[in-house]
Order: sequence, then structure tokens, then C-alpha cells
Amino acid sequence: MTENLEKTESLPLPTAPIIKIMRKNLDKNKLIKKEVKEGMNKWLAGMCERVTKKMNEKPYASVDISTFKEAIQIYNDVEEMEKEKQRILASLEKIKQDCDALIRDLDRKFKV
Repeated sequence: MTENLEKTESLPLPTAPIIKIMRKNLDKNKLIKKEVKEGMNKWLAGMCERVTKKMNEKPYASVDISTFKEAIQIYNDVEEMEKEKQRILASLEKIKQDCDALIRDLDRKFKV
């Protein structure tokens, strides 16, 4: 019991709010393993550290919302890049289907 308590105390953030957010976005019947809860906690803390270090690069004495938005922009861009990737893949698939159709037409019209 003491070992489990010590491990929980070593987590950088309170676990309950993180689990609440996770449960809100998971299906009701899904269980969250302890390793996942701990992993999410540590990952969020690491993300906070990275964003804070980025904000700290500015020479100003205070951190404002524009500095915060600039620091997180790269992470928001990742979502946009994924959407763009999916759009490009769909376009390429359409082009591939068009090419396949043209090849079938050529084969049908110009049989040797």
C-alpha cells in the first residue's frame, strides 16, 4: 500500500481531473489501465514543460496569451497537417482510380 501511495504521489499532476477528461471522451464500457493514467499524467506534464520552455524563450518579463498561443501553435499545426494529409491521400486515391479507368479503356479499345 505504501509503495502504491508513493508512486501516485510522484506523479506531477493531480490524476482525478485527467481521468475525468479521459472518461468523458472514451466509450462508457472502456476501462482505463493504471499505466495509461500514469502515462497520460506524465505526458501532459512533459507537454506543459515543453510549452513553458518555448514561452520562456521570449525576452519579456511576463507571459501573455499571444506568447502562449505562439508556443502551442506547432501542436495545433499537427492536427491541421493530419487533415491536409488525409485530403491529399483522398485526392491521390481519386487520381489512381482515374488512371486505372483510363488504362482499362486503353486496354479495351486498343487490344493487340
